[in-house]
Amino acid sequence: MTDAQKNIWKDWRLHAIVFAIVLLTEWIGIHQFSVGPGVILLLPMLYAILIGLALYFTPIVKERQSKNAEPLIVLGVTLLIAKIGVIIGPSLPQIIEAGPALLLQEFGNLGTIILALPLAVAFGIKRESIGMTHSVAREPNVGLIMDKFGFNSPEGRGVMAIYIFGTVFGAVFMGLISGFLATLTPLHPYSFAMASGIGSGSMMAAASGSLVAAFPAMENDILAFAGASNLLSLSTGLYMSIFIGLPLTEKLYEVLSKRKNEKINPNTKMGA
Repeated sequence: MTDAQKNIWKDWRLHAIVFAIVLLTEWIGIHQFSVGPGVILLLPMLYAILIGLALYFTPIVKERQSKNAEPLIVLGVTLLIAKIGVIIGPSLPQIIEAGPALLLQEFGNLGTIILALPLAVAFGIKRESIGMTHSVAREPNVGLIMDKFGFNSPEGRGVMAIYIFGTVFGAVFMGLISGFLATLTPLHPYSFAMASGIGSGSMMAAASGSLVAAFPAMENDILAFAGASNLLSLSTGLYMSIFIGLPLTEKLYEVLSKRKNEKINPNTKMGA
């Protein structure tokens, strides 16, 4: 173990702050309230991010703590990915029983690439856009980007930005949009239940909660479809990102960046 690693584990201030935040957020618990047909879900993870961000601007958290916290994020994501791997095996029969609709739904997550990446490049975002748009940027995807590019890489900063943004606003957005669309469109509530399982427990809970509030007679079926969908996304989403999502994002980024540079400098080609 290097001296830097020893210093991280000896940083009692960092561990005390994290422990206090965990105790406080778990004590606050989960709260929810309705906005029309949607449900806004406030989870402990949201409180933890907001409290940690607020403490960063106070003397309580010093530069040493912020530096030492970086590698611990990688450790936390690694443990979570290991847990997901353990879940996949026993859940295979449930995945098979879910049918082709659930198996094909994972391709829908590739929409973040087609829709968001061109906008990110147009706004001038560089390689951060690869981490931001290759997926919905939940824990397995954060681990994938960190493993391939590193935490301090542009791609790593991009995926962490969307991870934090999704944690703060994702459950709120999913809770509202699922309820509104399910009540305003002719699509069956089961389709929205399947769409709510994107690999995030908090977002799935918010979305399915809105659907149950709008269609209480279908509660059991909605929760079953949402749970199976989320399980499938956790099981196959990482592989979809490894073999399709991330390579497609990198290739599309190269094409879009080349076109943008050629428009800015029409007489200059990349690599010349």
